[in-house]
Amino acid sequence: MDLLLLLVAVVWGSSYLAAKTLTGTVSVTAILSLRFLITAVALVVIWLLWHRRRTSRREAATGVVLGLTQAAVLILETHGIAGTSATNAGLIISLVVVFTPVTESIAFRVKLPRMVFVAGVIAVVGVCLLVSADGFATPGAGDLLMLAAAAVRSIHVTAVSALTRGRGFSALNLTLVQSVVCALLYTAADYPGVLRAVQGFGAAEWIGVLYLGLVCSVFAFLVQTWAIQQTSGSRAGLLMGTEPIWAVLIGITIGQESLALLGFVGAALIIAGTYLGLRAEARHRTGADRLRAGGSESFGQPVPAVHAPSPRV
Repeated sequence: MDLLLLLVAVVWGSSYLAAKTLTGTVSVTAILSLRFLITAVALVVIWLLWHRRRTSRREAATGVVLGLTQAAVLILETHGIAGTSATNAGLIISLVVVFTPVTESIAFRVKLPRMVFVAGVIAVVGVCLLVSADGFATPGAGDLLMLAAAAVRSIHVTAVSALTRGRGFSALNLTLVQSVVCALLYTAADYPGVLRAVQGFGAAEWIGVLYLGLVCSVFAFLVQTWAIQQTSGSRAGLLMGTEPIWAVLIGITIGQESLALLGFVGAALIIAGTYLGLRAEARHRTGADRLRAGGSESFGQPVPAVHAPSPRV
């Protein structure tokens, strides 16, 4: 099971290079349209074969709202990937692990441990060094878009917690509705570009889109959902929180990208900051759960918190 969660982290880490490769062939919107059309079709098949639980009106409405926020995240994220390296993209987006506890503490008025804020400072310093190349410089447009995507994703994750907690919604139904919303929005935004992509894609491009839609979205979602039910949220979060490490390794080895010395220092600080923030938040949540449960080992609903970087669906 731990290996499966690590595989999810590897898959997510590789998604930046896959998306980066595709942005050189067609528009960002066309890529996202095809990715989510594939994701939606696959989830419909899974729903028909194994689930068949009807989506309630409230569930559908929630899925639409979350689909809109997810669409905003992904348009920023994919435009950001097009303007920076896959290595930088994977590292900067990992700041969602630090940002989300802050947005949730504001939304739910939950006091956070000081270490979460310390971790945030460490990670932000890491970003400054990462984008500095061989010397201190202004971040590029792609880096800034990835930073904005991380901030908006933290709001999206907070919205997921606020709108779904304690309501008994089906994770598959919600993800399916979100995917359909994203597919419709992106297709409507660039229908001619989608047609050109379908007509002009070669085998390599189709493999890339299928990888993003089926492996990075559907496979990762299903494995994550199953594995989290078999282990603690903290353990799952820490394993899937290794995503930026894999993004760096894949970007440098397969993508043949490079980092200057300051970039390596920045990458190390980002990884350290996200890890410290995740650990501090997990300990804080576990302690709060124990207090709620009266000191027993049977924990109740968790304090609003992110367990891991949000799924790429």
